[in-house]
Amino acid sequence: MIYVTGDIHGGVDIHKLSSKELRSAGLSINEDDYVIVCGDFGLVWDNKPEERYWRKWLDEKPWTTLFVDGNHENFELLNTYPVEEWHDGRIHRISEKIVHLMRGNMFSLEGATFFTFGGAASHDKEWRLPGLSWWPEELPSDEELRQANDVLTQCNNQVDYIISHCAPSLIQGRLNPTYKIDRLTEYFEYVRETVKFKRWYFGHYHEDVDFDDGFSCLLDRVLPLESDFRTL
Repeated sequence: MIYVTGDIHGGVDIHKLSSKELRSAGLSINEDDYVIVCGDFGLVWDNKPEERYWRKWLDEKPWTTLFVDGNHENFELLNTYPVEEWHDGRIHRISEKIVHLMRGNMFSLEGATFFTFGGAASHDKEWRLPGLSWWPEELPSDEELRQANDVLTQCNNQVDYIISHCAPSLIQGRLNPTYKIDRLTEYFEYVRETVKFKRWYFGHYHEDVDFDDGFSCLLDRVLPLESDFRTL
C-alpha cells in the first residue's frame, strides 16, 4: 500500500511517522509499503549527528520512504547523491530505504502512475542565506520543465496521481489569496488544465485540506491513497 503525508521539516514534524501516532491514526504500515513525503523533507541538509539520527530512524522503519523536494532543502548536497533508474523514473538514492523522487518524472508503483515535481518559492527567503539556508534551485530550471512536458506528452497527459510540494496558482489562491504566484505555480496551473489525474497531493502550506476537484493539501495527516476525502 502507498501512503502520502506532508512536510516533515527534518526532525521537526517527523513525529507523525512514529509507531505511536500511526497506531493512534489506525494505520499499520508494513515492509512492502511506501510513504511519500510531499516536500520539505529536510533530512539532506548538513549531515550533522541529529540529521543522521533521523535518517537512521527512518531506515529502521518497515516501509520505504519516498519524497519530492520542497523549498527548504540543501540542493547542493541533495544533488551529490547517485542518480538511479527506479520504477520507470529517476531518483536520488539517499539510503537503502530513503529515495528522492526527482522532478518531472513518472513512476509506476503498485499498478498506479505518479508524476512527481518538487520545489516551491520560499516565503521566508529574505531571512535566509544563499548557499547556507537557501538555494535558487528551489524553483525549476527550463530543462526540468522541458523534461516534465516531454514525460507528460509521452503518457498522453494522463496520470493516476501527482505529487508536488506547492500547488497550482488557482488552488494556492483558495488556500490563501495573499500567496504570490511564481513560475512553478503557473506551470502547475498549466498541468492542472491539461493533464487528467485522479488526485494531486501537495504540502508546503502547513494545512490539512481536501478540495472537491481532486486536490489534497497535507501536513499532519498520513493518508492511504484510497482515503475518503473531506472536501471543500
